[in-house]
Amino acid sequence: MGYNYTSEKNIQQIISLLKAHGIKKIIASPGSSNVSFVASVQHDRFFEIYSVVDERSAAYVACGLAAESAEPVVLCCTGATASRNYIPGLTEAFYRKLPIIAITALVHPGYIGQNRPQVMDRTVVLNDIVRCSVQVDIVESAEDEWANNVKINKAILETKRQGGGPVHINMVTTFSRDFSAKELPYCRKIDLIQKKFEFPELKGKKVGLFIGTHKKMAVDFIDAIDLFCENYNATVFIDHTSNYQGKYAVLGSIIANQDNYIADCLKMDVLVDIGDISGADMKLYPSEVWRVNPDGQIRDYRKNTRYVFEMDEKQFFDYYNSYVVCDKKELTYYESCKNEYDQIVDKITNFPLSNIWTAWKMSPVLPANSVIHFAILNSLRSWNYFEYDNSILGYSNTGGFGIDGCVSSLIGASLANSEKLYFGVVGDLAFFYDLNSVGIRHIGNNIRILLINNGNGTEFRNYSCIASQFGDETKEYISAASHYGNKSETFVKNIAENLGYKYYCAKTKEEVTELIPYFVSTISNKSIIFEIFTDSNAESEALQIINNLQISSSQYVKNKTKKVLRSALGDEGTKFVKKCLHER
Repeated sequence: MGYNYTSEKNIQQIISLLKAHGIKKIIASPGSSNVSFVASVQHDRFFEIYSVVDERSAAYVACGLAAESAEPVVLCCTGATASRNYIPGLTEAFYRKLPIIAITALVHPGYIGQNRPQVMDRTVVLNDIVRCSVQVDIVESAEDEWANNVKINKAILETKRQGGGPVHINMVTTFSRDFSAKELPYCRKIDLIQKKFEFPELKGKKVGLFIGTHKKMAVDFIDAIDLFCENYNATVFIDHTSNYQGKYAVLGSIIANQDNYIADCLKMDVLVDIGDISGADMKLYPSEVWRVNPDGQIRDYRKNTRYVFEMDEKQFFDYYNSYVVCDKKELTYYESCKNEYDQIVDKITNFPLSNIWTAWKMSPVLPANSVIHFAILNSLRSWNYFEYDNSILGYSNTGGFGIDGCVSSLIGASLANSEKLYFGVVGDLAFFYDLNSVGIRHIGNNIRILLINNGNGTEFRNYSCIASQFGDETKEYISAASHYGNKSETFVKNIAENLGYKYYCAKTKEEVTELIPYFVSTISNKSIIFEIFTDSNAESEALQIINNLQISSSQYVKNKTKKVLRSALGDEGTKFVKKCLHER
């Protein structure tokens, strides 16, 4: 008799990825809620299955088997108190760093606390039982499937990351009686690379680098990246918080954010991803992503991570640089990216008065070796379109990615070096949110705050934002218009001057142009607040202009068709049509 698998997709994913990672050994304990898993694997000859009735014993059996075989071992039990009996054995495994994967079954988590028999809350686990605990939910959308894939890979990789140890997978089941699936679905495997001899091949591949938010880089690290680019004909996509000061940087936002154009340079075989959360929603199209970081954690922002390298970033580049024995390649890829950037920038003729226009005019004249702090969203986005001197370091509070604290962070940074200029770019809501920081008594003369005051949260008025469809109604509550004097010409002025700042303001391009030299000057006996009054409609118009400088007719038609479909059918209807077309 042939074997079939459960129709429950989340359980299929678990089984598929166990096989992809070569995990064969399973210790099963009897129960009803884990039937979908056990019945699916028991006839699959790939697996070695052992039956242990007592879950306490099962966990200790797993300890012995994992230690002796030097292989990961899967435990699987039902709901109720069964999983609690794993605790002593998993504690043993935790302190011995034994690779055990405890799979516990659960009906829909909504039943927790509803007096349904055998339903227990496993969302909280003791800190010395497992290295991580994930819940693999029922699949109802492509997002669910992707999230499950990441969580399962994460749990499996955690059995060997940083010495390894036991992990927990809480498997939600529908108790489906359908075991008609004859094949398992393909599930993307993510591999953890820890040793040099495991490194995958890069030869013959089109390679890009993406650097998210990153601390200041040492010179030898920058040199290693530059050498890597020369050896592999690679290029480095950055935003202003990447802090890569090497030779092969491309400020990718203006290329990647075109509404109706996808440049060939955005497509690559491998994208090496380093750094942390980026404020630039940079649309790149790699076949696969290689994530490099000492923490060894999966960061799957682009949903196609293939390898996670648990190592120092420089170690990664040093290895691949030492591996190259041929002559350095021509930098054709970098040149094509840079040419693409230059061509798009050259199409800029003008913008309305806005954060984008100001960034366009001010970026070229920022003094070398200064530091700039950006508020999130519109402030960071606007400046990410334009290059400034390579010696300037950029920062933004992209970790928590909240509106609060951008001015405080700027002021804190300025205390580290009184000889450096520290610029801040901030909108009115973020500035007023953090207003208490501008009055601390330690402020010197090295701060330059550029305040773009459009009278509300302009992010929510931008043409691309979901809230923009409500027009002026957005002002009432969504974009929070008319606070703090409603673009008062004296409110910030009085605060600034009372606190010892120089204050400039402008309401026209001519006034901004006239005042920029004073604002960026390295000579001033006071810190400066420069308030520029703009309009949300103008901010949105400027963003739309810069995102439509380059147009591909085919891409324009595709995007237009999507908009028409979405308008007529809604999101779910559009997804259904796309699915039908794909299946055909």
